[in-house]
Amino acid sequence: MSFFNKFFSKEKKEDLDKGLEKTKSNFFNKLTKAVAGKSTVDEEVLDELENILISSDVGLETTVKIIERIEGRVAKDKYLNTSELNGILRSEIVSLLAENNTIDLEEFTLPTTEKPAIIMVVGVNGVGKTTTIGKLAHQYKKQGKKVVLGAGDTFRAAAVDQLKIWADRVGCDFYSKGMHTDPAAVAYETTEYAIKNGCDVALIDTAGRLHNKINLMKELTKIKNSIDKKLGGAPHEVLLVLDATTGQNAIEQATHFTNATDVTALALTKLDGTAKGGVAIGISDQFKIPIKYIGVGESIDKLQIFNKQAFVDSLFEA
Repeated sequence: MSFFNKFFSKEKKEDLDKGLEKTKSNFFNKLTKAVAGKSTVDEEVLDELENILISSDVGLETTVKIIERIEGRVAKDKYLNTSELNGILRSEIVSLLAENNTIDLEEFTLPTTEKPAIIMVVGVNGVGKTTTIGKLAHQYKKQGKKVVLGAGDTFRAAAVDQLKIWADRVGCDFYSKGMHTDPAAVAYETTEYAIKNGCDVALIDTAGRLHNKINLMKELTKIKNSIDKKLGGAPHEVLLVLDATTGQNAIEQATHFTNATDVTALALTKLDGTAKGGVAIGISDQFKIPIKYIGVGESIDKLQIFNKQAFVDSLFEA
């Protein structure tokens, strides 16, 4: 509890606990049944634990890695009580997240000290990409930063209007060339606007492309190059937004997007609506890309910085 007192407000802790409620209920119910009547962690318990982790969408590769680590502890200690299993599993997951570039931040920070910071946001339709942009803009505005939103999703009906609504709601600048225009040109000109108008940060939306459309995915590279042409070294962050409710499909999407562009950070949305929150562990492990934000509710202030210690503490808290 001391960790939360130091880094998390009571409200944020409650939001995180509520957001993980379905995941932890699903996980602990199964884990309790797995160790019922058992006094030691044997092969049968480990097999059950493997099934539980996979069914919680941790992913096969990451699950195998966790099981192997626990097997190592069992071999070393010879006798491992089932009552110790939670603590060991907890520490191994924290260790795994620590190895994979997930850094515990205390506040919403920009990816560079340069001005303006350019953040390109990618992800398929329906994952909460535009909403995440709006919530992130809100957090930066609260810090007194000058923010511009660039409407680079020029193909989806009402996408430009949706982003404009968020800009008005947050009270930040907005740049658009309208529907059916070149998204790479929008990205270039949004960057230009941010430079000329002294913005601290530009958040550039992109079309929610289907991850199996190769030519459309290639366009992300074109957009990224367009930004870099206007401001060398930008974008400073490519944020991939994934929907936690899709479980393993989120990992598949991450595979395609990381192949298409240099994704540098992840945002995992809709954790409050799923029992598949374990996907956060698998994604972090498999892609070595830090999860930076998690969505734990619909309202504007329900975007949280992902903190591995807080996440695991909440997940294992009865």
